[in-house]
Amino acid sequence: MQDTIRLENGVNKDLQFEDNNLIRELYGQQNEHLKEIENLYGIKIHSRGGKLSLEGEGAEVESAYNFINKIYSLLEKGYSLDPGDLELASRIVDENSLQLEDIFLDTVCVSTRKKIIAPKSLNQKLYIESIRKHDIVFGVGPAGTGKTYLAMAMAVSALVNREVNRIILTRPAVEAGEKLGFLPGDLSQKVDPYLRPLLDALYDMMDYDKASRLIDKNAIEVAPLAFMRGRTLNDAFVVLDEAQNTTPMQMKMFLTRLGFNSKAVITGDTTQIDLGGQDKSGLLEAESLVKKIEGISFVYFSKNDVVRHPLVRQIIEAYEQKS
Repeated sequence: MQDTIRLENGVNKDLQFEDNNLIRELYGQQNEHLKEIENLYGIKIHSRGGKLSLEGEGAEVESAYNFINKIYSLLEKGYSLDPGDLELASRIVDENSLQLEDIFLDTVCVSTRKKIIAPKSLNQKLYIESIRKHDIVFGVGPAGTGKTYLAMAMAVSALVNREVNRIILTRPAVEAGEKLGFLPGDLSQKVDPYLRPLLDALYDMMDYDKASRLIDKNAIEVAPLAFMRGRTLNDAFVVLDEAQNTTPMQMKMFLTRLGFNSKAVITGDTTQIDLGGQDKSGLLEAESLVKKIEGISFVYFSKNDVVRHPLVRQIIEAYEQKS
């Protein structure tokens, strides 16, 4: 590793890495990761083997230098970069005093597919910690912030580790601005379109055959919210998705189902309420009524927590400006 060299139009700073496997991961295919870091920090990066030369304005080069070292440290600890990780990691490094490892290495292991899921923002880390500590957690924020996905990962992990005996995934059967009309088939076929997003996430975390067997044995139940009425849910991890589309009566019904040794995670986006007429959102009412109860936690997400395509964050910003 060399000292900073001052150039006529900026500075140059070098880094040297030795592990060829980690170097390939750091650089990305055809140096795509290095190109992304160039764009994030407005610098130029030249690579030769394990040596990187960073050129640009002093502050930007220093920031990129520190960032690359932190990413390499993550890789040394066994982390594997996913699409979008570099942009998310740069925001964490630039905006928070927390170490990158404190967030990206706080993993939720789902052993059935050897898949490791980790938070990608400070709020996602707070969300996971809240689920660990509290029996009822509300995750509120825009689409793409990982609210439902992380809740389901925690549920699958709890089932695999035998902390609970079953998982219950539910959501209200409310159409998102469309009238689907009469749906043919039996009850399962009628509600499947509403529950499909939950199943998609489940199959992403677990082997399809394993998940199907658990569903057949009722160890995993995917059902409309109406099916929760009259039940007491013991030894269960319950996830209520799209909670902004519950009525106040439905939300009260759901929250009072919780039994012993159970957790409930309620997710919703209050900017996407699809209830018709004068119906008030049960999520909004719950926020005003139960937020101060000890043992209940609310975690709020923003556009900065979006882990989908980078355009999704810009779309959210555009709609926020409209309102």
